[in-house]
Amino acid sequence: MHDVVIIGGGVTGTSVAYNLSKFKGDFLLVEKHSDVCEETSKANSGICHGGYDAYPGSMKAKMNVKGNHMMREIADELDFPYKQIGTLVLCHEESNFPNLKALYDQGIENGVGGMKIIYRDEILELEPNVEENVYAALLCEEAGIVDPFLMNIAFAEGSNLNGVEYKLNTNITKIEKKDEYYILTTETGETIETRAVVNAAGLYSDQIHNKFFANEDFEVRARRGEYLLLDKETDGFVSHVIFNLPTDKGKGILVTPTIDGNTLVGPTSDFVDDKADLVTTQKAIEEVIEKVEDTVKNVPVRQVITSFSGNRAHEKGEDFILEESEKGFFDCIGIESPGLTSAPAIGEYMAELVSKSLGLEENKDFKPGRNPIPDTSEMSPEEHNELIKQNPKYGKIICRCEKVTEGEIVDAIHSPVGATTVDGIKRRVRATAGRCQGGFCLPAIMEILARELEIEETEVTKKGGDSAYIEGRVK
Repeated sequence: MHDVVIIGGGVTGTSVAYNLSKFKGDFLLVEKHSDVCEETSKANSGICHGGYDAYPGSMKAKMNVKGNHMMREIADELDFPYKQIGTLVLCHEESNFPNLKALYDQGIENGVGGMKIIYRDEILELEPNVEENVYAALLCEEAGIVDPFLMNIAFAEGSNLNGVEYKLNTNITKIEKKDEYYILTTETGETIETRAVVNAAGLYSDQIHNKFFANEDFEVRARRGEYLLLDKETDGFVSHVIFNLPTDKGKGILVTPTIDGNTLVGPTSDFVDDKADLVTTQKAIEEVIEKVEDTVKNVPVRQVITSFSGNRAHEKGEDFILEESEKGFFDCIGIESPGLTSAPAIGEYMAELVSKSLGLEENKDFKPGRNPIPDTSEMSPEEHNELIKQNPKYGKIICRCEKVTEGEIVDAIHSPVGATTVDGIKRRVRATAGRCQGGFCLPAIMEILARELEIEETEVTKKGGDSAYIEGRVK
């Protein structure tokens, strides 16, 4: 019998797992997909929000501000990229200035630091590409950007190294309580017994909760956002995360640098009935291109290398639900933006709730951190040559756009909770994430995956399930 089963391998679930591993116990994380970081956590803006947006006193506000303040330390501990570059919220009309001031006051009430209101000349000095009719802006220096993939994966690897078991391709379809424990039934009929359950199922957290609490009416809706990703040649187009102040016309489109030097533009915001619907549409792309001109000018849209969409888990109550709903059943429901920023704080908060409820003891053998994959593109020639001496695979470039070597790809496959798909490789070492989007390196990556996993190339998939690239051989 397990002490705790965590349902969901997104950034919330893996953060809970990492923080739970600081206690003694038998912990299991189950994920219905073939990898962690397969839904909302893989398709978002990658922003570490300051905390001025959330309503004072809400769980969103508390977790956002605390998560922001924890980000530098946890990024250093788990070795994932984080940059504190600041955000700008633009106010284009003097008549809307009271709303900007209200946002500033709300941030102060929430405990956000590093904020000030600046005006047109200073804004354009900081960001020359901002639309010239801007009147004022809220600058929050405490905000920043992170790598959402590596943050999620780092929590998973760190928790796995500290004893948390991961069971992928495992979809929970039924939850029952018997005496003092829970019985979880999977899609294949397997049963899992546990003293406690942590529901961190993201878009499906309402369904997981309602499988057990039949009289509850939690409702998570999928709010789809579509993005454009620009080539690294646009690095420096903006240096802050730039938002528009919400008006009666909506929030507008954000523009931000990514942690890897691209520029990200978006998202749209539309509710969709199918939570798995991640299509991108010509209409949304045109909307992004049109609306972004209200934020910055001369966006180099000819430099777009891909578009993508992500669904956010919007709960009708508008707040994070973080609680022990019944003895041993813990909910993390409605974790939409600023969920990425809040993840370190949510993980700590939920682990404390669980440990107190179960009476768990401190794990004195807990070892913080993980063993990150070497990034040869960031090494000096001397460091890279030394690594090649240890393993010649680090000298063979597979992904030309991102300069990813065979050694790094092999490491991604054999790391804790390692990659078994092409997308899993991309999220760990960025192969296929560059300008050609895998046009050159995909066949070589498929060959490496087949070799290292001891499977046929026909079994190699993009993201698990029925996403195989090839059906068979012609000779």
